[in-house]
Amino acid sequence: MKTYKTSDIAQIIGIHPNTVRLYEAYELIPKTERKKNGYRVFTDFHIEQFKLARIAFEVEVLQNGLRKKAVEIIKLSAKKKFDEAICLAEDYLQQVRKEQINAEEAIEIVKEMLSDTVIGDETANLCLTRKEAADYLQITIDTLRNWELNGLLRIKRKKNGYRIYTEKDAKRLKIIRSLRCANYSLTAILRMLSALSRDPKTNLKMVIDTPQDDEDIVSACDNLLTSLRIAEKNMKTILAQLYIFKKDFR
Repeated sequence: MKTYKTSDIAQIIGIHPNTVRLYEAYELIPKTERKKNGYRVFTDFHIEQFKLARIAFEVEVLQNGLRKKAVEIIKLSAKKKFDEAICLAEDYLQQVRKEQINAEEAIEIVKEMLSDTVIGDETANLCLTRKEAADYLQITIDTLRNWELNGLLRIKRKKNGYRIYTEKDAKRLKIIRSLRCANYSLTAILRMLSALSRDPKTNLKMVIDTPQDDEDIVSACDNLLTSLRIAEKNMKTILAQLYIFKKDFR
């Protein structure tokens, strides 16, 4: 059986030797045997396991426990619990497909809400307090306050200083709620709403899925649709590889 040193692995995978040690510390690869001089001894399975982990972590898909699930799949594989890893990978694929549907539906909801035929008499002459607006949208007051603090909504006030939520506000809040339910970030939603205010005919999917260069923080949620598609493709690759591992390394 061919064996490798830490430096060999680092060169083959294209990572720093310290990263090799971190992968072992985080149990993303099998625990290595040691020579008498203390040097680690790696095998072909270690190399393949490294490649598997790199595929799993290519994109950061954090919502609803997907990231945690991806880590667990890699850890199970490292322990050669391939059947459990395969089962979890299949569950991951089902979940990531559901997340894609949610993200697509959120965009469609936004398009419908922007049409003249939606929100007709339902919100006509609305004049709601913050609590009433939260109840109407079935969200918490803290959530509503957070959206306002992040610049997603600017609310008018009465002479007595109380906030008042109008029909237009309710429409905008429904859009925000739909996108947040699909795990779009506040930054992405703000970008989309700003684009809509400039041009109502703007391509929503393109705007929300394309972060601007001048933004300080760009999370995976800012290009959620793209990230989810990559995550699905990568997990299919991982699943196929797990079946190979099951045959070759059990």
